[in-house]
Amino acid sequence: MKRDVRFPNATGVQLAGSLEVPPARIRAVALFAHCFTCTAQSHAARRVSLALAEQGIATLRFDFTGLGQSDGAFADSHFGANVEDLVAAAAFLESDVGAPAILIGHSLGGAAVIAAADRIPSSKAVVTIAAPFDPRHVLHLIQGAHDIADTPRDVSIGGRPFRIGREFLTSVEGQDQAARLARLKRALLVLHSATDATVGVENARAIFEAAKHPKSFVALDGADHLLTDAEQAQYVAQIIAAWVQPFLGPAMAIDAVPEGHVRVSSTDAKFVQIVESSGHSFLADEPLAAGGSDYGPTPYDLLLSALGTCTAMTLKLIAEKEGIPLTGVSVVLHHSRRHADDCAAAAGGRPQIEVIERRIALQGDLTEAQRMRMLVIADKCPVHRTLESRPVIETRLV
Repeated sequence: MKRDVRFPNATGVQLAGSLEVPPARIRAVALFAHCFTCTAQSHAARRVSLALAEQGIATLRFDFTGLGQSDGAFADSHFGANVEDLVAAAAFLESDVGAPAILIGHSLGGAAVIAAADRIPSSKAVVTIAAPFDPRHVLHLIQGAHDIADTPRDVSIGGRPFRIGREFLTSVEGQDQAARLARLKRALLVLHSATDATVGVENARAIFEAAKHPKSFVALDGADHLLTDAEQAQYVAQIIAAWVQPFLGPAMAIDAVPEGHVRVSSTDAKFVQIVESSGHSFLADEPLAAGGSDYGPTPYDLLLSALGTCTAMTLKLIAEKEGIPLTGVSVVLHHSRRHADDCAAAAGGRPQIEVIERRIALQGDLTEAQRMRMLVIADKCPVHRTLESRPVIETRLV
């Protein structure tokens, strides 16, 4: 579930980002720093953040000052400013969903998270993706970089025009990344492709050798620098989610839901609800046409699902017990109000005729008698009986 956010950096400039929230409970919080001149909508930032959310890790990707949807001018942005933006983003996360335990940086963003780690006390793990060892590496991408004087001027970066000033150049000078890595005191994961034509794999080796344990290196075979391949981005997210677990400590505290109980909790979204039961959790929502976000089944979908699953389970159980060669069951259900029947019933004081249509397909070499037996059993499934018994619903405030 994506939520657009805005927050101020240290100078008051409003930064824009997207917070990818897991479909259920949050296991951890991550902060993603995009590559040089990229935005939060880059392939790597978007795909990795989405995939991490699927793994239960809420991830904020945001635009650095002067890029994408963030305010400010790119001429005022530089490596040091990027680090400040990361610290501001971490503070925002701490006040919103939780302090970030994982810092992830792509390309120059990787160098930035290494520099920012000391200033984000909550961080326990740092991940670099195709990152340069020295921030000065970015200068070779800037045409005419060394001709820049005190006055900002337009330069070409990757064929696109950007206005940068002298401070940008001086900011990448004198960054002792080796010393920062030596005192990192956080788990480090280095992800890099041996065929990266933009930032050579020798940078990964320098980062890895400068850091102390615990540290890990994973080769991204066949990946390009920008992770434009969706499967590669998904693979990166899976690696990060699995690798980071030992360094996160206990999971965020969640009150256990007793066996046989269901808990439904609201979210900031209009209709989205978190449903928890027996160690499982998922989202419920309304469709787009009804004003929802379509992040999960509707309440009536869940009602029909209960009847459908119970029907199929009961049929399989009885068929096995009675030796009926049932190999598969498919149940299609639909809920509706029959207006004509409703009107007719109103005269007798019984309006609102609710109808659930259930269509059952049986697989297997069943005789006609066995098929009829299955039809009888369908009406005896526990959920069917509960619905027909018109249970009393007792409600109280707690």
